Amino acid sequence: MNRPSRFSRISAVVAASAAIVLGLTACAGGADAGETVTPGKLTIATGEPAYAPWVIDNKPQSGKGFEAAVAYAVAEKMGYDKKDVVWTRTSFDAAIAPGPKDFDLNIQQFSVSEERKKAVDFSSPYYTTTQAVVAAGKTDAAKAKSIADLKSAVIGVASGTTSLKVAQQEIAPQQELKVFNSVDDTVQALKTGQIDAMVTDLPGAFYVRDAQLEGGVIVGQLPSGAAGGDEFAFALPKGSKLTKQVSDAVDALRKDGELDKLAAEWIADQGAPVLK
Repeated sequence: MNRPSRFSRISAVVAASAAIVLGLTACAGGADAGETVTPGKLTIATGEPAYAPWVIDNKPQSGKGFEAAVAYAVAEKMGYDKKDVVWTRTSFDAAIAPGPKDFDLNIQQFSVSEERKKAVDFSSPYYTTTQAVVAAGKTDAAKAKSIADLKSAVIGVASGTTSLKVAQQEIAPQQELKVFNSVDDTVQALKTGQIDAMVTDLPGAFYVRDAQLEGGVIVGQLPSGAAGGDEFAFALPKGSKLTKQVSDAVDALRKDGELDKLAAEWIADQGAPVLK
């Protein structure tokens, strides 16, 4: 057997060292080179505008708001410093449409469905929606501190929704529930005084209060709302190499209780207490 020359041995050592350096460089920043839109950076998208309590003051880079905080917590688990997170904006529909994306992951209350999975990947869910009560201002319902305080209120719900079942089971109002064709019709009934309060999913409740109803109040969340609630997850480009890494990060945050802490801080403590 021929022994390699001294030059060959040196060349081999140099090549091996170079491979190690390249490997370390590829792992810096939490992902291999080529796995993210911008090497060494994690590009996260959200909506424009992004509403509270998901993002406070429409500034996800502040890390304030439930989804902004979750995004940074996931990035940290993936090995990215806060300075290496880059934010961009997309519409909801564009984010889950087929085709190439200009983001690594997108967070804006995407509920997971089999139909959407045909166009994008989803991570493990970071939040399961609850049902909440929204009341018109200056009504007795707006002052309610417990489920018992809502018994005498006139309550409306949209037909065919989880809200209908939860309102019946959890509130069991003294007056028959008023059922409307849609959430928009229910909001209109709230505006015109046909009902005192409505039950809808929590993300919708924040939107009704902040964007549709002047002087509206979120009375609180109903405790059984998680049953049958939508699961919110990060959306990623179809076939993304980051999907498992993001899911692992979300799972770790759930296991150590961080997701519950963030939900308590940015949702329950920001005007949506759990009613008892």
